[in-house]
Amino acid sequence: MVEMSPEETTAARKVFGERLDLARRYVEHLADSGIERGLIGPREVPRLWSRHVLNCAVVADLLPEGVTVADVGSGAGLPGLCLAIARPDLSLTLIEPLERRVIWLNEVVADLGLDNVRVLRGRAEQVEADVDVDFATARAVSALTGLAQLTIPLLKGRGEVLAIKGRSAEEEVRKASKIIRRLGGRETSVVTVGGDVLEEPTTVVRIVVGS
Repeated sequence: MVEMSPEETTAARKVFGERLDLARRYVEHLADSGIERGLIGPREVPRLWSRHVLNCAVVADLLPEGVTVADVGSGAGLPGLCLAIARPDLSLTLIEPLERRVIWLNEVVADLGLDNVRVLRGRAEQVEADVDVDFATARAVSALTGLAQLTIPLLKGRGEVLAIKGRSAEEEVRKASKIIRRLGGRETSVVTVGGDVLEEPTTVVRIVVGS
């Protein structure tokens, strides 16, 4: 069992509500088979809740009810599975090119009974024709210049990209501004979420595409 601090427990209850037990089971998967198969480093176990799961799940605050979401380079399900657990009203497509990660994601989805999730194997540009969503999310995939080219086309001319970033977010936005505009990005901003539950809020680059 991955221990939680009192602060993490309070935050997790606010974020996941009655689905907290599902979130706990997901974290156990991360700490067990996720490490065995190289999706998460063993040193991350003490920080799984604060640095990874809660950090991702609070992005749900930026998603309207009932929207469709593509999570690009989903890896260990960060943020895709966190969002699916926190928000059963969302419809998630997890896009991941590596077979061993896809197998693990499908196993976790089946074990948790997440009927609002499908997993697609491939790179974003390879599965673009099979994806039609309102939002695209990503975390730790690439710098924004490359990430914009992977995510914006999935929106088919309208929607939003929500990219979880660190302290270099503003600099990445500056470097990627021309590419974002060329791809149809109308408005780009850096926002923070989770300030009411997390010691360190999550930084998100938000790209609005189309009208």
